[in-house]
Parts: sequence; structure tokens; C-alpha cells
Amino acid sequence: MNKLLATSALALSTLVSSPAALAEQQAQSSYRPSPFSLSATRMTTGTADVGTNELQRDQWMFDFKASMPLGKKWFIGAGVGYDNLDYDWRSASLVGNTQTWDKIERYRASLSLSYRPNKNWMFMLAPKLQYAYADTASASNAESYGTVLSGMYRFDSGNVLGLGVAYLNDIDEVRTIPFIAVNWQITENLKLGNPFSAGFSGPAGLELSYQLDPNWQLGAGTSKRTNRFLIADDKETAEIDEWVSFIRLGWDISKAVSVNAYAGYFFNGELELNPQNSKQDIDNQGAAALDVTFKF
Repeated sequence: MNKLLATSALALSTLVSSPAALAEQQAQSSYRPSPFSLSATRMTTGTADVGTNELQRDQWMFDFKASMPLGKKWFIGAGVGYDNLDYDWRSASLVGNTQTWDKIERYRASLSLSYRPNKNWMFMLAPKLQYAYADTASASNAESYGTVLSGMYRFDSGNVLGLGVAYLNDIDEVRTIPFIAVNWQITENLKLGNPFSAGFSGPAGLELSYQLDPNWQLGAGTSKRTNRFLIADDKETAEIDEWVSFIRLGWDISKAVSVNAYAGYFFNGELELNPQNSKQDIDNQGAAALDVTFKF
């Protein structure tokens, strides 16, 4: 979901603009985006079997973003976020004597610097910092950091296509994630774009959306999602890796307020515990989410 399900769970977040959408906006000299935005997202999943356990997940996500131009060619942005994940386990242990973790907190911060040398090209650098840890671990050992690099080309038609790579030094693991940045107006009402911002949760994904009228959109998309967090000190981690498909219904109430509702489906999920190197499949499950964004 352009904003759905953005963690071990939904990438639900209308919180972050994709690089391609940002390139299209910055290329329009008459475009004057709101400098600040505040988003709140609520997500819930069905119950899924994980080995001999059952798991049901709920999540709150909050994001605050700010952006501004630095002259005609440079743009700068910043964002902070807080996520609260509730993992409801129906068992006392996962592997051997490993105690389950129920509450997970995640704090996020990012900067972005983009450069437009001419009307067609845009390049962006976005360093990121994250702390993700369960109630059985301490925040001081849960640091992750990385950066996202992307280059995009805006055609004379206004369509945007580009490539990017995210280098992420996650908790006790280094990952490199390539992704495609796209904002392509196929017809007057049909558009292909990225529902997510590439980062610790995975690549940007793809969404096909249809503009029903000036205020309503209907979209469908998919992406791979990853959520890694500290569950005990000494770098004991849990990672949930899964695919998500979703349908989104968006409503632009006004220029300042938008609402997106999602129905999603997680599949091919896997839970990995380290350093035990223990892996367990996660059953497919349905999910739902609601995102509200204010721009001011």
C-alpha cells in the first residue's frame, strides 16, 4: 500500500513520497508543495500460524516530514517517525527456551538532498537512521543506519523513470537493495507508481492506480517487506520477511487532508531468529489499514 504494510507488517504509509513522484513534483515550476506533513496509520492482520505458535499483529505508525527548496536546483527534506507494534503470541516460546516478544518500538529519522541539473534529470541522496527493538531488549543496541541513492529521468511527457539502491547497515546485517523508481501516466486516469519509499522495510514496490474522479483513487500493488528488530541484547534479532499484495481506496478530502484505506494479503512469509539461525514459515494472512495525512 502506498502506505500500507511498511514493516514486518503492512507497508502502509502514505507517509513518504517515492523518489519518482518527488522528481515529477519538483519538475513542475508551478508546483508548490506543502512544506510540512503529518501522517498516522493503523494496521491490523489476521492470525497466522508460525510453527506451533499463532501470531496476530497490530501497528501504529506516525510520521512528520518537512521539505523546502534551496534555490532552483537543490531541495532538502527531513523526516522523523515512530512505530508501535503489538505482537500477540498464542504461545509461551518460539524456539527452545526463547521467550516471545510482544511489544516492539521503532524510531526513524531521515534526511534527503536532491539535485536537478536540468529539467530532465534528478539525483537524490537520503541517509537514514533507525532504532527497532522489542520490550525484551534495550534501545542502545538496536541502531541501524544506511543511505538511499537514486537517479531519475523525467521525459517530456512528464513520466518519470529511474533506478536506485539502498545500502543498509541493519542490526547485525548489511543489505543492499536495488529498486526501480517510476511515476508513469499510462492514460489520463491510469498510473503506475511506487507505493513505498525504499529503505529498511524493503524496495519501493509497484502500484497501479486509477483516478475515479478528482477526489477518489483506486489502486492495487505488491512488494516484498522486511522487518528486523532486536529481541535481546548481544545482537539477538528477529526478522520477518514476506510479500504483500493490497488494494487501496484513496480519498482527497481537501488539498490538506487525505485518507487511504487498504485491504492487504501477506504471503510467503518467514520468521528468522538469529544467532540461532532458526527459520519458521508464517502462514498467509489478511490485513487491513487506514492512513490519514495532513499537509500544512
